[in-house]
Amino acid sequence: MMNDKAILVGVDGSNASYKATWWAANYAKHAGLTLQIVCAYSLPSYAAVSFDATYTAMGDDNAAHSDAQEILSKAKAIADEQGVEAATLIVTGDPASVFVELSRNYNLIIIGNRGKGGLAERLLGTTSSSLPAYAYCPIVVVPYTDDDGNLMHLNNTITKVAVGADESKWGLKALEIAADFAASWEAELDVISAAPQVGGADDSVYESYMEDLETRVAPLQEAHPNLTINKRIVPGSAVNALTEASYSHDVVVVGSRGRGGFTGLLLGSTSQGLIQHAVGPVYVVPRKYVEAAESRLDTVPSSPADVTPKPLDDISGVEEAPVSTASSEVVKELEKTIDPER
Repeated sequence: MMNDKAILVGVDGSNASYKATWWAANYAKHAGLTLQIVCAYSLPSYAAVSFDATYTAMGDDNAAHSDAQEILSKAKAIADEQGVEAATLIVTGDPASVFVELSRNYNLIIIGNRGKGGLAERLLGTTSSSLPAYAYCPIVVVPYTDDDGNLMHLNNTITKVAVGADESKWGLKALEIAADFAASWEAELDVISAAPQVGGADDSVYESYMEDLETRVAPLQEAHPNLTINKRIVPGSAVNALTEASYSHDVVVVGSRGRGGFTGLLLGSTSQGLIQHAVGPVYVVPRKYVEAAESRLDTVPSSPADVTPKPLDDISGVEEAPVSTASSEVVKELEKTIDPER
């Protein structure tokens, strides 16, 4: 059940979560990782706050369990279509709390965004309780649509990765992970550093920022001599720069300090949030993951940080839920719904 080569994807019946499943399966296949699909709901009011659509009567646990199995069967079919064998779990209880506990056991958790209500809202809703702020492993948030409601296409192959760089230990860890991730895809890496003071006639300020950035990037180039790394200093907000980068990159990587700090910029308001406005997957490196990895400087996405796993039997509300796979006709219909170019 617990596998140091596994990734987790959360589903709730929304198209956003099925799109996240597609991205998770595509990545798992590329990286040689196993995939675990989790459907979470809470009672008695699960129909209002957990599943994306209106299902059966509120408070009916048997009906909710049956709905969860149906959702898992569709998600499993999406993974099967890509040749990825996926195990399935059902979680009852508060999804945010349970997913934080589950994050001890996996090296990546993937969730979909842009679904109204449901799992995305529970896991991304507030800075104080959000999964990207408190997880023990990195989180990838996959968008369903852009701000205008247009469906976003996701590529099978990742060719361009952007990363937000600063001098904090979270920023340095994000740099390291972004370089490893880009190298694994033989992709190009753009390192973006925001500098509010840059923009006047004084070139020395820009040169100072660039010199610092080159110092931080040098070890990455040494570790990955074949990786193309571009360095860029941008004036103004890091969030704006990274949101803009999401239009031209397959993944944007960023470090999170947890409560306050950069997480406030990631999740704080609709006008600022990178996660809310990015049109491509956002790979968040959380505070707890960085702290756990400090004693393991060689930690990369394919080897989890030094976090003690928690047996699933000790996590309330988690159960294995083997399901049958939905028909190929259902999968084809789903794929048309979640990606117009698929």
